[in-house]
Amino acid sequence: MPFTRSRILYVTDLAYEARGRRYCDEDIYLTSRLREEFDLALCHPRDAAALLDAFDAVVVRNSGPVQGYEAAHAAFRERATERGTRVYNQLTGRADMVGKQYLLDLTAAGYPVIPTVDRAEDLHRLPVADEYVVKPRLGADSAGLGIVPAGRVAEALDGAGDLLVQPRVDFAYEVSFYFVDHDYQYALYAPRPDRRWQLEPYDATVADLDFARRFIEWNGIDHGIQRVDACRAPGGELLLVELEDLNPYLSLDALGEPARDAFVTALRTALRRLLAG
Repeated sequence: MPFTRSRILYVTDLAYEARGRRYCDEDIYLTSRLREEFDLALCHPRDAAALLDAFDAVVVRNSGPVQGYEAAHAAFRERATERGTRVYNQLTGRADMVGKQYLLDLTAAGYPVIPTVDRAEDLHRLPVADEYVVKPRLGADSAGLGIVPAGRVAEALDGAGDLLVQPRVDFAYEVSFYFVDHDYQYALYAPRPDRRWQLEPYDATVADLDFARRFIEWNGIDHGIQRVDACRAPGGELLLVELEDLNPYLSLDALGEPARDAFVTALRTALRRLLAG
């Protein structure tokens, strides 16, 4: 019998424009490498629900913020769940996949995260700061994020119901740790806080990886790419900024060729594991 290759539907928005990044370049590169092993078709997130029946698995990559296609995304999740579709990332994520509630949950549980509240009456639980970051509960890619002086933060929260507040941290740098399934792949950091997406390779320490793995374990995703974004606080400790578990941008262009090859190998292995599951 002839060998049949697995069919993968690769969900991406090649036209999405992100500040400081070209998402489409990353997906063009990744799909060119995945085609070496799988039969692949690309589609926009609005079309995924209607097409998924024809494929063995669905890979969700740089599909942009869900706010731009909420109904289509909900339909995709419902359809994929109903038919037991293998989705990468799997749809059980507890972090950005379902909004920013996890920042409140992790704060309450005592995890090393930038302290977060969502009610004016809870502002006393935050460290005193001159300015505060206000962000939408369902935000992504910095959409709707604002900086508010201390004297106006209660007013910003009053009656909003869908906003989160954090103290503005005077951090030394931001660093991201990238995982395929539960396996660490690489880390990148922005040496200059005012240039978030000018990234360089970062030599993660054992303590750094212990920090990042706490959040990977907390999230409980078996199949998927996750990015743990953190900042180096004034006291030297790392604090979680975000846990990207829906469609994290990978900044593969900041890696050398051996590191990119290693990532592709890890992703192929993970997809084989998913398809065999």
